Amino acid sequence: MSFIEEPTRQLPLAGQYDVIVCGGGPAGVAAAIAAARNGARTCLIEVHGCLGGIWTAGALSYIIDGANKGGILAELLQRLNKLQARQGFVWDVESTKLVLEDMCRESGVTVRLHTRVAGALREEENTLSWIITESKSGREAWKAAVFIDATGDGDLGAHSGCGFDLGEPGTGKTQPMSLIALLAGPDPETIRHFTKPEQKSRLNTLAEIQRGGFNPSYHRPGIWHIRDDLYIMMANHQYGVSGLKAEDITAATLAARQELHQIVNTLRSLGGVWENLRLVATGEQIGVREGRRIHGRYTVCIEDILKGVRHEDGICRVSFKVDVHALDASKTKAFEGYNNQYFEQALPYDIPLRALIAKDVNGLLLAGRCISGDFLAHSSYRVTGNAVQLGEAAGVLAAVSIREGRLPQEVAWESVKTRLASGVHSEA
Repeated sequence: MSFIEEPTRQLPLAGQYDVIVCGGGPAGVAAAIAAARNGARTCLIEVHGCLGGIWTAGALSYIIDGANKGGILAELLQRLNKLQARQGFVWDVESTKLVLEDMCRESGVTVRLHTRVAGALREEENTLSWIITESKSGREAWKAAVFIDATGDGDLGAHSGCGFDLGEPGTGKTQPMSLIALLAGPDPETIRHFTKPEQKSRLNTLAEIQRGGFNPSYHRPGIWHIRDDLYIMMANHQYGVSGLKAEDITAATLAARQELHQIVNTLRSLGGVWENLRLVATGEQIGVREGRRIHGRYTVCIEDILKGVRHEDGICRVSFKVDVHALDASKTKAFEGYNNQYFEQALPYDIPLRALIAKDVNGLLLAGRCISGDFLAHSSYRVTGNAVQLGEAAGVLAAVSIREGRLPQEVAWESVKTRLASGVHSEA
């Protein structure tokens, strides 16, 4: 690989805050709202043109492991109910964008869209003090007392010099990517046995696609009813691609979009209930299941799941199973053998606050799927119902850290626990 030398230059200071959250997906939005409500001047930086990440830019308006969770997630669901934009744990994408923006504005969060974190600088005592972003405004610098990495892929942690793990131990293989499609047309009653939230419905959908003469790359394709004649569909797998390489993500997105069109055309060719089926939109971002797992002060592992471990500083109770999608297209095109191996043994378990505190850099917290965990545990906690609670806890810890003038790892658990339990807002 050839290189060029980039000239040294001065960067404008775009903003200075108590807390800066990088990544505006489910974890990042919750982190920013929680930090702001607890008195911290907070900025949320997001690469896309909306908040919500995989929920909105990714069109995956379906939440997993969201039952019996309170706090910001429960508030979001209540607001969507008022808009009649939700059916169970499936909801309307555009309504979600608006509600998340409202919640941030009402909480006093400064939002910057269309901006990507591109670098980080540490100062004395190995403390992260500055980040660098790229946007239409060029390269800019931002300063904060505490930063939260909610990028999903651990981009900020990597820029900061944190150690991390990636993929399956021994092989480095990561789970396949999937691009979500929004569909419209069929009467909900006529395709109910394809849209029920159960595995049989997925097998029915696979059989229909294959009856039309096409064999999809994912053998558990799902279609979920949102409202009226609107649906979401997850029906593809892009194997052997890295979420850390732009060229891989590009190739995966192009191939996935082509396949989704082919699947919809195949179903429509069958006529009958599929006669009016049409593809309304595909996600702006492809769904990346796996990125960096940043090293933290506790590593969630498969043993935690098998033992149903509880922690004094537990901030999220995970009930979702081990869920490793096939790493190799030559196998099941559905799930890896790990799922069968651990499914019956898995128990609900806690993620401790320590797993959200970066090990190698001070002043950096983690939220969402980039927290500290092993390959198998990550496949369980990575889903968005858990991401929201992880973000909320990170935001509260950041605000308390600033209020007390301590590093996050120095904050007493009781100070965080009280605010998580009571939903305390800013006293200012």
